Amino acid sequence: MSDCQVAIAAAIAKFGRIDILFCCTSQAIIGAVEELAVSERTQALVRDQFETNYFGPVNLIKAVLPQMRKQKAGHIMALGGITGHIGTPGLGVYCAAGWALEGFCDSIAYEIAPFNIRVSILQCNIEIGILSNLVTSVPPMYPTYSRTANHAPLFRGILNDILSRLPSVTGYPDSPVPSPISDPSPCSVSTTSTSNPEAHHEQNTIDANLHPLSAKTIVSLYPPLSPAHLDLLTAETIHAITAIGGHENPPARHIVGAESVASVKEKLKTISEELEDFIGCSSAVDIVSDENAMRVVSEETTAQAAIP
Repeated sequence: MSDCQVAIAAAIAKFGRIDILFCCTSQAIIGAVEELAVSERTQALVRDQFETNYFGPVNLIKAVLPQMRKQKAGHIMALGGITGHIGTPGLGVYCAAGWALEGFCDSIAYEIAPFNIRVSILQCNIEIGILSNLVTSVPPMYPTYSRTANHAPLFRGILNDILSRLPSVTGYPDSPVPSPISDPSPCSVSTTSTSNPEAHHEQNTIDANLHPLSAKTIVSLYPPLSPAHLDLLTAETIHAITAIGGHENPPARHIVGAESVASVKEKLKTISEELEDFIGCSSAVDIVSDENAMRVVSEETTAQAAIP
């Protein structure tokens, strides 16, 4: 918190005011929830995820509020992702930190609106927050979470495939994937039995292909994106930031990219359909007065009588 206050004070000393606060701190922890609970080290990673992706932006926001209240103006922008709206297997803790930040922003938006301070959450494609920052992966649990039986390893596999296609830090496209930073103390989470040939084959295949995010140790790395890759990856998000930053009436939540919009629409459609399917159960728990209860019974009787 003190570092955030120092940064805010330095900005005020230089510019005299702060019109826009942009929170974009992020890192990604890859692993199923159960894989993240096997040791003290993996459990510490869960706390680190929240320290970076939740408490980092929250501390910045708290530090800037006194100045924005004094100005009676300001725009707080938090860069998140559609993972703050849609749960993703293998990214449970990453999603949880995103949802926590969104809940915080939704709540504080009401508290600071009287001071003419606006809050916007940008939900960009999942690749933005992950491929442009530190990625940490915990050892997979085989065969419990194998690709043939569970959705949890899907995103890990996608990232492995992307990393295998990226140039290394030296910039040569044919170079191998950059050497990851491995945890010096491997934590074995394998439940593979030699009597399970399918799981044994999957483990051997992954090891042979040197997929860094499927290693038997905790691995941390920065995806070696070239400046051209980064520009292409972040172009839509940068456009969105400049389009709504400082806007007189900015959106509370801005979805970036057509693919993200489609995903969120599908999620909202599913929620709406489930709500309608169980709306009777939802209403049944309401405590109503005797007068209202008699009215409800009367309406139900009338409706039943109208059915041929």
